[in-house]
Amino acid sequence: GVVSQRKMETEHPNEEDLFGVGTVARIIKLIDMQDGTSTAILQGKKRFALDKLINDTPFLSAQISLIEESEPLEDNNYTALIASIKDLSQQIVQLSPNIPPQAAIMLKNIESNQFLLNFVASHLNLKIHPKQAILETNDAMERAEKILEYLDSELNILQLRNKIESKVRTD
Repeated sequence: GVVSQRKMETEHPNEEDLFGVGTVARIIKLIDMQDGTSTAILQGKKRFALDKLINDTPFLSAQISLIEESEPLEDNNYTALIASIKDLSQQIVQLSPNIPPQAAIMLKNIESNQFLLNFVASHLNLKIHPKQAILETNDAMERAEKILEYLDSELNILQLRNKIESKVRTD
C-alpha cells in the first residue's frame, strides 16, 4: 500500500503526517539511482482508506479498508465526460514534448472507465494536494469532472506555450 505524506520533509511520519486515502500498488520495477537512492515504478490497483497505523518498525504497517469503485449506470453525462477525458488526454500527449507517443496508444487501449480515471489522474501535472483530492473523491462523476477540469487547464497551458514558442521561432 502506498500513501502520501502531508509534508515531504518529515523524515519519520506518524499517522497524522499521512493522508487518509492511499493506493494498493504493484511494484513494476525498482531502479537504483546514481545518487544512491532507489526509485520504484508502481501500478495502482485499488484505493484504500487508512484506518489506523499498527506498527512503525521496521516499516509502517496499517489496518486499511478497501474502497469499492462504482460508476453511474448508463449515464450519458458520465459517458460524455469519459469521452472528453480521452480526447483531451490524447491532445495533451500530442502537444507535450515530455510525454512519449506510446502514451496515446495506452490511452486508446484502456477499456475500464475507472482505470482510465485513475491512470489519467496519476499522470496529471499537479501538486500532491490536488492529486490527493482526486484520489479521495469517491463519486465517479465528481472525480471525472475534477480530472476534466485539470486536463482542460493543462491543455490550455500547453497550447499557449506552443503558441509562444512558435512566435519566438518566427520572430
